[in-house]
Amino acid sequence: MESPGSWFRNTSVVVVTLDSSEVYIIVSLSSRSDTQVIYIDPTTGALCYKGKLGYDVFSSQDEALDYVTNGSKWLCRTKTYARAILGYAALGSFGLLLVATRVTPSIPDLPGGGCVYTVTESQWIKVSLQNPQPQGKGEIKNVQELTELDIDGKHYFCETRDITRPFPSRMPLQQPDPEFVWNGWFSTPFNNIGLPLHCVILLQGFAECRSFGSLGQQEGIVALAARRSRLHPGTRYLARGLNSCFSTGNEVECEQLVWVPKRKGQSVPFNTYIWRRGTIPIWWGAELKITAAEAEIYVSDRDPYKGSAQYYQRLSERYDARNLDAFGGNQKKNALVPIVCINLLRYGEGKSESILVQHFEESMNHIRSTGKLPCTRVHLINYDWHASIKLKGEQQTIEGLWKLLKAPTVSIGICEGDYLPSRQRITDCRGEIIFNDDFEGAFCLRSHQNGVIRFNCADSLDRTNAASYFGSLQVFVEQCRRLGISLDSDLAFGYQSTSNYGGYIAPLPPGWEKRSDAVTGKTYYIDHNTRTTTWNHPCPDKPWKRFDMTFEEFKRSTILSPVSQLADLFLLAGDIHATLYTGSKAMHSQILNIFNEEAGKFKQFSAAQNMKITLQRRYKNAVVDSSRQKQLEMFLGLRLFKHLPSVPVQPLYVPSRESACLLKPVPHMLSSSDGGAGLLSFKRKDLIWVCPQAADVIELFIYLGEPCHVCQLLLTISHGADDSMFPSTVDVRTGCYLDRLNLVVEGASIPRCPNGTNMLIPLPGPISAEDTAVTGAGARLHSQDTSRLALLYDYEELEGGLDFLTRVVALTFYPSVSGTTPLTLGEVEILGVSLPWKGIFSYEGPGSKLLELPNNSQTESNPFLSALDMNPFGDVALSNEKVPPPVQPDASANLWEDLLTGDTMLSKSISLPVMGNAVHEGGGFLDFLDEAVTEHLSGETDSEFTSSQDRKPSDSGAQQYINCFKLLAGPHMERKLDFMEAMKLEIERLRLNLSAAERDRALLSIGIDPAIINPNVLLDESYMARLCMVANTLSFLGQASVEDKITASIGLENIDDSAIDFWNIGGIGESCSGGMCEVLAEAGAAGYASSTLSSSTSSQSIFLCSQCKRKVCKICAAGRGALLLASYNSREVSNYNGLSSQGGSVHGNPADVSSNRSIILDGVICKQCCHDIVLDALTLDYVRVLTSMRRSSRAENAARKALGHVIGVSSKDCSSKRNQTSDRQETVEVLRKLLNGEESLAEFPFASFLHSAETAASSAPLLSLLAPLDCGLKHSYWKAPRSTSYAEFVIVLGDLSDVSGVVLLVSPCGYSMSDAPTVQIWASNRIQKEERSCMGKWDVHSLITSSSELRGSEHLKKGDKTVPRHVKFAFRNPVRCRIIWISLRLQRVGSSSVNFEKDFNLLSMDDNPFSELDRRASFGGRIESEPCLHAKRILVVGSSVRKDAGPTSPQGSDQTNLRSWLDKTPELNRFKVPIEAERLMDNDLVLEQYLLPASPLLAGFRLDGFGAIRPRVTHSSSDINRWETSLTFLEDRHISPAVLYIQVSAFQEPNNMVTIAEYRLPEVKPGTAMYFDFPRLIQARRISFRLLGDVAAFTDDPAEQEGADFRASPLAAGLSLSNRVKLFYYADPYELGKWASLSAV
Repeated sequence: MESPGSWFRNTSVVVVTLDSSEVYIIVSLSSRSDTQVIYIDPTTGALCYKGKLGYDVFSSQDEALDYVTNGSKWLCRTKTYARAILGYAALGSFGLLLVATRVTPSIPDLPGGGCVYTVTESQWIKVSLQNPQPQGKGEIKNVQELTELDIDGKHYFCETRDITRPFPSRMPLQQPDPEFVWNGWFSTPFNNIGLPLHCVILLQGFAECRSFGSLGQQEGIVALAARRSRLHPGTRYLARGLNSCFSTGNEVECEQLVWVPKRKGQSVPFNTYIWRRGTIPIWWGAELKITAAEAEIYVSDRDPYKGSAQYYQRLSERYDARNLDAFGGNQKKNALVPIVCINLLRYGEGKSESILVQHFEESMNHIRSTGKLPCTRVHLINYDWHASIKLKGEQQTIEGLWKLLKAPTVSIGICEGDYLPSRQRITDCRGEIIFNDDFEGAFCLRSHQNGVIRFNCADSLDRTNAASYFGSLQVFVEQCRRLGISLDSDLAFGYQSTSNYGGYIAPLPPGWEKRSDAVTGKTYYIDHNTRTTTWNHPCPDKPWKRFDMTFEEFKRSTILSPVSQLADLFLLAGDIHATLYTGSKAMHSQILNIFNEEAGKFKQFSAAQNMKITLQRRYKNAVVDSSRQKQLEMFLGLRLFKHLPSVPVQPLYVPSRESACLLKPVPHMLSSSDGGAGLLSFKRKDLIWVCPQAADVIELFIYLGEPCHVCQLLLTISHGADDSMFPSTVDVRTGCYLDRLNLVVEGASIPRCPNGTNMLIPLPGPISAEDTAVTGAGARLHSQDTSRLALLYDYEELEGGLDFLTRVVALTFYPSVSGTTPLTLGEVEILGVSLPWKGIFSYEGPGSKLLELPNNSQTESNPFLSALDMNPFGDVALSNEKVPPPVQPDASANLWEDLLTGDTMLSKSISLPVMGNAVHEGGGFLDFLDEAVTEHLSGETDSEFTSSQDRKPSDSGAQQYINCFKLLAGPHMERKLDFMEAMKLEIERLRLNLSAAERDRALLSIGIDPAIINPNVLLDESYMARLCMVANTLSFLGQASVEDKITASIGLENIDDSAIDFWNIGGIGESCSGGMCEVLAEAGAAGYASSTLSSSTSSQSIFLCSQCKRKVCKICAAGRGALLLASYNSREVSNYNGLSSQGGSVHGNPADVSSNRSIILDGVICKQCCHDIVLDALTLDYVRVLTSMRRSSRAENAARKALGHVIGVSSKDCSSKRNQTSDRQETVEVLRKLLNGEESLAEFPFASFLHSAETAASSAPLLSLLAPLDCGLKHSYWKAPRSTSYAEFVIVLGDLSDVSGVVLLVSPCGYSMSDAPTVQIWASNRIQKEERSCMGKWDVHSLITSSSELRGSEHLKKGDKTVPRHVKFAFRNPVRCRIIWISLRLQRVGSSSVNFEKDFNLLSMDDNPFSELDRRASFGGRIESEPCLHAKRILVVGSSVRKDAGPTSPQGSDQTNLRSWLDKTPELNRFKVPIEAERLMDNDLVLEQYLLPASPLLAGFRLDGFGAIRPRVTHSSSDINRWETSLTFLEDRHISPAVLYIQVSAFQEPNNMVTIAEYRLPEVKPGTAMYFDFPRLIQARRISFRLLGDVAAFTDDPAEQEGADFRASPLAAGLSLSNRVKLFYYADPYELGKWASLSAV
């Protein structure tokens, strides 16, 4: 049979590595006719793809290869040819690309088309990245371990069909079942760039088929597909039983598909049978002994059946065919979904597995008692496989299994249907019809399998494989019978069997007679009704007849060749599953060959083989399992915060490459330079740019290739033999336009480093000087008191501005000493986060989600929860439906209720409610945010949560904060706040949407020093260290809990959850109202409760404490996060001893967050049963979460603001526009006509304006002039203010281009004689006006006079493909340029260019420019009559020019002279200053060095790069998607970058320390030597080095902290100054002699 896609080519992948170390992925998909080129950024590892023809889209693979290699094979270092991409991830210092180099078509031609490929050979391609961010040794080791994951032979995929569901799938290829997708996280980078099909959907398990048949029989094909579930990944002793995702270890879904191949155009009959296999679905495990003794099995003593009901619920929802059966007419509808568990464990007395059998039976009773599965019938059948074989032998054991399986197998049935090659025939189908775009025809299903049989033994390995084979064998024979393929051996040999079972004789119909042939003896049948004869029995064969046979009868009456084919499939599948779970092949597999005549000869060999496999398993389980477990978790994207803590979810983008350019040439010592273009290219990493000697300051104006929020500056140190040639400091300014640059960094230090060092300088957003002053950040930075650090959280966080439209970055480099030596520069890179503009304009992928941001901003109650619509630790949604009236600033009695309460929401608790009619109110973890803070939602939405210099704090918010403070401190503010009160005040501040600067202004206005309520100074130092450790552990466990909750939701409609959220932090003044609560932990005078409503109603929710068994209300209950800190739940515990795992064993790692150890958060614990430090840790973690959510909201508001500056339409318009896909096709056709075969060179985001332009208030945004044609409203347009008669647009094109002209799209209002402008155009490659060339001047008046089409309003109908009104200004000859100037000048009345007699007809009001124009405002509004400049779009047409492969370099004598000058060694070298003694203080952040009396003058110091990392996760999860930090992919680390400073002081007379200098430290690889020069030579006996800045933001690699004492410092050991600082002086090495080589530093 020919599949619909058989004419396609095979998918081809070529991974090209150039000599420059750049890597390109060239992909030619089988489903497409073109070829795509994906570029791996060599710095961050981000995948880059623009979808531009001739740039990264080509007609063939050869054309793409020629483009990448620039036509020269010598530029190519390596080529790797592959058949499929399996995944990619950028992991800090490396990028890992996984490709399948060889695949085998294991199921070549499925019914309906499609081929299943098994990966037989794979390759990890390791791409070295030059990202200098510190990465721990443990992370690097984990990355290496990931590349050792066994892929070959155990994974498969299909490029054209969804095979994650039972055949045939009702869903398209791009909507797989996530339970069986193993590379979901690894494929995310391809989804983010809009190429989801380029990475296949990878399944783990087995898939293969066999053809079968015999003489005189129709040929059939049987395929066995086994899909391993990823919900409980792991190895044998690390993944058993249930986990918190309600899934079991080694869970596999098996499918047996049988079909009869047909010719093209014919229907293909098929049928399928599904069964499951897995370990027992209860909480249990096994303790592996060091000796050879059998592992000890244990069952959890704490709710061992928790999650069992959800496990069966997932199976029931997947295999529920009750409603589907209604499509067919010959299968009656079932009332229940049967799930039959075949338990093969040993249950004899004294057997270790008997405890599991007992609990398995009890779990069934527990499930029935809960009543949670009313439509599911779960039945357990115990069958001791080993005992039966021992007592009865193999044959009788198989017969006994068949007797047990007959009833459930017949009841559950199989799925039957036909594939119809033409959809025109679906009218004849009597059943369910399935069709989608993945195949041409349709499937007609006559019957469905309802329910499933599940096999298990202890490990779901050897016994399970054997039993499932013999059960499937019976079904296989029935499948063949229903397809007309008889496996009866008597028919194969031409005679009927005389056995009652082998040749079942059904009664003949009326009018039929049976006779025997006198010659051959064969039986034939006579139909006297029609007077015909036949050799075949007229009645259909008996269904499921072999279930009633003995083993010998089955063997004697069945054709054994198909049976052998099926046994071969099960043997291979069993080995695959055993290898994945235990690391070795399956044992006891000889029984699968029992139908083979020579099976008995291999029993002795099998015994020896089983012993060998047993030893292999024991070794693998004891030595290798932990590493394999880690590999699986990383491959699935689980626990990345533990295994790869510093790796970002999505790497930063480098917009300073490719289409970026320098707006001004950088001077060079030689005249034959390229103007500095090589500084932005990665093609030549050894480039050394030498500036003229007279240059004291070097300025670089970088125009980015794409707008982004700038996060980091990366410099490559390049100099000659003298490292003083490189600049010592740099200033950074950024902005959307060249005339609106903001200073973000001033005087950032650039230490002297070895040649080729990559140095990263974090860049914050622009920070207001007023904010810096009011928070005291500047004064604290220079303070020498570091004894009280912000260990808990950044209390005085400065919020820099966020701008996703940054296009220009200006760098100003300064030398250490002016005029001494020429400055040298190396590669300069700008790193940032860009919005997915391609998806925004095409309304696809992540970009479509961003278009929903304006919608959320208008409906969300909480202004900083736009990215969070659900409590990740609960199922109670944050209400967006009811928004209360605006809060009045002078409200007193209703103040707290309006601000701090939300709509009460009902939630059914699965805790133990004492009152049957209890109503649980407000179960969401942020219910207080359900009320709207209306002052932030009114007016312009893009003003929300910007930096405080962009908006002033609302009076109501500040006043409400002051009221909160007075409530705690007293009316006269005489009371001092304790730690918990200060933390709750901070929570109220975040609820009120106030920044730290706004809070400080409010406090200073009433005479309160903000420092006195800083929680970082209100705790004892030792207790705060312990608190940080517990809070950090809680954050890890909380992240793991959310990951598991997300995974657990797969396949389940909903998950019941507790009304108590993860933190359960009450508001200020909120207290227990008594009643039925027996704990009264928060009893006392309520005062002004934080929420009057919740205070009165929350007491109605009564729970039972799982520790003391007392009744507790919601206020007196601790957050469910306390359940994770099991060792702290008793007040007798005073030391931190680690966390108990669910299995009962205690691990040394304080945060055991492996995917199979986490617990289900569904209990309740009261505050009196919690240790104080646990409650404090919950509060601290909650503040960190709210702070992070505020940052994310600021990022999303910045994204919304950027969208408004480009598109300028409301969310309603975006939503409606997104659905109009036909408009997009019309736009493509219109654009093709406008361009007339040329390219559009000035389309946003690749092109932009260099300068801002005055824009009217009611106008579309300026950037809309360059937006794609189908963006924004059709009747919107740009216009200048009425007072402006001249506008100039400076457009920087996306690439160097040959420009042939400019097209100006006329506004919908059209032109009249009064507003027709004069247009003048210039072209240049420089921003200096004197260097531009005039391309022409055009008067639109003459065009209006000659053509009436440009006058008046335009009336376009939907679907009209006519070219919109436009004016094209064609150049005489194309000009090669990068910058286009366009000026529009409006001729005012009275101008010499206006001729009344020629231009105006005073008798015609239509031509009168002073009559009222029918032109409305751009976005609607009143009719405007005064003329103004206006336009719809600006198009620059021509063709782009490809850049050269690399920068040109000087040749000849100039190059020789330059090289000799660079190689000249400096006269003075650095030498180490001997130290008499040194002392570490303040957590090793302060280092004092004592010098000898005869020490030389100090010139500077050497500092080795720190080894601490900046972790991605610092708190419990506040996001429901673990693979996204936010819709903008802007992480906290980039919104609020951590910066370190080192302060150097010297002891000088009279007996005081004098600050010598302070250096802003860049980020480099750990151990990199950085040399800092002092401003002057220093003579001192004592030097002090003090590390300042965001030291608490760094931590050590968790992999290097295992087993560490909890009492250790909360600060990272990698920040210690111990053995990291060396003083040096300069001297002539020839004068020092031998001492020079010994003391060099």
